[in-house]
Amino acid sequence: MRKTKWYDYLWIWSIVYFALGFFNILFAWLGMIDFLVPLGFAIAGGNKYFCNRFCGRGQLFAKLGGDWKCSFRKPAPKWMSSKWFRCGFLIFFLAMFGNMLFQTWLVASGAETLSEVIQLFWTVSVPWEWTYTAGTVPDWVARFSFGFYSLMLTSLLIGLIVMVLFKPRTWCVFCPMGTMTQGICKLKNRGNKKLWGK
Repeated sequence: MRKTKWYDYLWIWSIVYFALGFFNILFAWLGMIDFLVPLGFAIAGGNKYFCNRFCGRGQLFAKLGGDWKCSFRKPAPKWMSSKWFRCGFLIFFLAMFGNMLFQTWLVASGAETLSEVIQLFWTVSVPWEWTYTAGTVPDWVARFSFGFYSLMLTSLLIGLIVMVLFKPRTWCVFCPMGTMTQGICKLKNRGNKKLWGK
């Protein structure tokens, strides 16, 4: 039996992140850690060490679906792990991220006013006024917070749905960050092979 390591408790980070954002939307900025650190691991190390060891979300799904039996544990449909679906979902996710940045820019430029809502599944707007006091920070900072928290919460809900219906870490099969870091690793390792003449 493997000895428990400190990073085996990073699933708690996922819970803390969403709890903090529920009470103060500005904590949504902390989610950038989950974006930048995996990319850093992939670029620097050319591996998916972050996904395999440090991903709090993957650990949370494993904990809920595996240890706490909140999963039917059925194999996911093969199309979920197909290249076209993973790449398509990544492109869609990046488009939503780009739209969020564009909305942030509109608020920063004064072309649009701050909208204090969370958008679940990119369509359902949920009023979220209690999480932010107007004027605390520049409006564009708050706009980014609302948009980024929307993305993070929506992806969490998708992950929970597939966790219940299929195996606990089904989300990891088509996770946009996982797909992106895998692509970076392939490019980096291919470059290393060319560099060393392998």
